[in-house]
Amino acid sequence: MTSLSIHHIGYLVKKIEKAKDTFLSLGYQIEQDTLRDEIRKVDICFLIKDGYRVELVSPYAEDSVVSGLMKRYKNSPYHICYETTDFDAALTDLTAGGFIAIDTPTPAPALGGRDVVFLSSAVLGMIELMS
Repeated sequence: MTSLSIHHIGYLVKKIEKAKDTFLSLGYQIEQDTLRDEIRKVDICFLIKDGYRVELVSPYAEDSVVSGLMKRYKNSPYHICYETTDFDAALTDLTAGGFIAIDTPTPAPALGGRDVVFLSSAVLGMIELMS
């Protein structure tokens, strides 16, 4: 298996500013302030505390890629993002290991345009793979 390291925990929220304020009250610091991802139709903010990074994700349109998840999960963590130095090999290893890609690799504006892909496992749920 290709080496993977945890980059962040994705946290789905309905109201990003209120969620950001609550995380700040818990001692988190803003690592990257809110920006809009037009591809996925979400607003994203990164916060960090004690070496842990949280990505707040909030849909801004009804047809956002996370609108359906918002109805199902409400405000909650919903994915772990793994970073790798060999994206193609990691994607191949993960799919061979039973993960199913639920989208295609696409640049993520909030991550400096690095490619990401979301995968699902019947055992673990959703993960994100980042180049």
